[in-house]
Amino acid sequence: MINKVVPSVQAALHDVFDGATLMLGGFGLCGIPENAIAELIRMGVKNLTCISNNAGVDDFGIGLMLQSRQVKKMISSYVGENAEFERQLLSGELEVDLIPQGTLAERIRAGGAGIPAFYTPAGYGTEVGDGKEAREFNSKMYLLESWLQADFSFVKAWKGDTAGNLVYKGTARNFNPMMATAGKITVAEVEELLPAGALDPNEIHTPGIFVQRIFQGRHYEKRIEQRTVKSDPIL
Repeated sequence: MINKVVPSVQAALHDVFDGATLMLGGFGLCGIPENAIAELIRMGVKNLTCISNNAGVDDFGIGLMLQSRQVKKMISSYVGENAEFERQLLSGELEVDLIPQGTLAERIRAGGAGIPAFYTPAGYGTEVGDGKEAREFNSKMYLLESWLQADFSFVKAWKGDTAGNLVYKGTARNFNPMMATAGKITVAEVEELLPAGALDPNEIHTPGIFVQRIFQGRHYEKRIEQRTVKSDPIL
């Protein structure tokens, strides 16, 4: 069995290049590849196209890459928590492709499955459909959407083994599993790295065949994007 472990995040990301297309997993700030993002900032690679459900916040996640002007284009579904993103968008510094969340997920899944295009009703009759082919099926209109693939996919898992098999936890399963299938090189960072065979096969979410490199991450902040607390009841 192939051992896919690399000794560090530096080794895992050594060949990321200027102008690359990257997928970055997670949902909000949950399940994002924190170590990979920090290394991308340290490397200073630029003119990146980043595919992610959202763009982080101003001082965390992909927001830090926006602060350092490394991102040329964002392909996302939600960007409402990032003031710097808004500033760069309105000033014309950043190219943006906003996609309905379900369509974004399916385009990534299609990329991993080798399906170059599919039809979806989401966005028909809105600006989302401008310039796209539309067809009628069963008296309903659908838009043709193309797959999404990337040079590198960076995903974060709860547990992984030396063969690259991954287990996610909770909301981290929203985009990480499909992104793991859609990158030419998939790099997984995990909280716990185990020997091959230690994971229950019935619990594995991403089979190791999709993962080229895996390393054990360090110092996860796991920040909460919007902290909401229950107020004391009025007596």
